[in-house]
Amino acid sequence: MTERQNKTTVRRLLNRAGQTYAAEAGIRLADKPAPLYRLLVLSTLLSTRISAGIAVDAAKELARAKLTTPRAMAETAWQQRVDALGRAHYKRYDEQTATALGQSAETLLERHSGDLRKLRHDAGRDPREITKRLRAFSRVGPVGGDIFCREAQLVWPELRPYLDKKALSGAQRVSLPTDTTELAGLVAEEDLASLAAALVRVALDRSLAGEISG
Repeated sequence: MTERQNKTTVRRLLNRAGQTYAAEAGIRLADKPAPLYRLLVLSTLLSTRISAGIAVDAAKELARAKLTTPRAMAETAWQQRVDALGRAHYKRYDEQTATALGQSAETLLERHSGDLRKLRHDAGRDPREITKRLRAFSRVGPVGGDIFCREAQLVWPELRPYLDKKALSGAQRVSLPTDTTELAGLVAEEDLASLAAALVRVALDRSLAGEISG
């Protein structure tokens, strides 16, 4: 497609599916400890083989249970975490994930005083080092690290453009460039997180991709 056609597709994509997963989960992302921690929790929930909608609902339930800081998560009984996940129908992985969330909270408290900004600082704001350090959290791994960075690029500029394999597969599905630099050039820097989220959605949903392409 021509650049003009690409930009038209991107506008359609952002209008239809450009809400970030953090925003969908009710997280007002900022470079502050609580929203960054909530994004880590959301990334953990989205990492399992479960629908994104259920993962987002689970993040909302944990927030309603006031589990929005690593201290609160670590000090809450395991069964309470299981129950919160269960209310969101996060069933198949509720017990494992409840354990992982407790472990991750303890890791964050021990290594970074509960503040992911310190992880960023200790990583020298290097994207590769940031993703490497994120994998230290239980059940985050490469997938969760990618999810976190796709969203965090909104507030951590050094991550931009963060368009991983999942986002690029979405780009291919709607006939957009799969070269990261070319693709990123179709939007303003502040829209990259929204573009990444939209591309992931079309990668996961063929019918949505058809709407965008049509």
